[in-house]
Amino acid sequence: MHPALALIMFKHKACIFDLDGVIVDTAIYHFKAWKRLANKLNFDFTEEENEKLKGISRVRSLELILEWGGVKKTETERLQLATLKNDWYVEMVNQMRKDDTLPGASEFLKAVKDAGYKTALGSASKNATIILKKVGLLDFFDVIVDGNQVSASKPDPEVFLKGAEGLGIEPINCVVFEDAIAGVEAAKAGGMKVVGIGSADVLKDADLVVAGLYKMNLEKLEKII
Repeated sequence: MHPALALIMFKHKACIFDLDGVIVDTAIYHFKAWKRLANKLNFDFTEEENEKLKGISRVRSLELILEWGGVKKTETERLQLATLKNDWYVEMVNQMRKDDTLPGASEFLKAVKDAGYKTALGSASKNATIILKKVGLLDFFDVIVDGNQVSASKPDPEVFLKGAEGLGIEPINCVVFEDAIAGVEAAKAGGMKVVGIGSADVLKDADLVVAGLYKMNLEKLEKII
């Protein structure tokens, strides 16, 4: 397809990407920070429990972890613990480099931008901008909506609807890329198409499921949208 024609066709369409598990894999950093916090509070935190936190805000994640550990804290204490966990997480994130992106992420982002799609990030992470700068992908996004700008966690569609609004694109013309069940549910609730990143057995409600962005191309995208 001629580049000029592509720009005309897709200037009113958009791709909205989750961050963790789609573009980068910071799950290990979250896990290490949460486990360190749990251990500090004298209980353990497992990888299975960590999986249940996918797509959930930091505050809600802490609430769940405290419930699992049978620990009660005041609101002030919970805020302090959440801040401590984030400090540990940011220390690790600050060591990230360009080669820390997931396979195919930078290539697919470049392809959709070159084809004329608008792009947004829709993530619960409050460190999204820092991470994108570290891995050299910040300039690929027209709009960034993260945990600093939303009040409702996925499966509420707020983060994706704000992304579409920021781009000036109708939700029906947006495709969301998500690796979590809650994220897929959020995109669907917002009236958007969804490409699931992961297992088709898990992300059953997605319009298409691929193992990673390295399995995506413009042909597959255009069929969905």
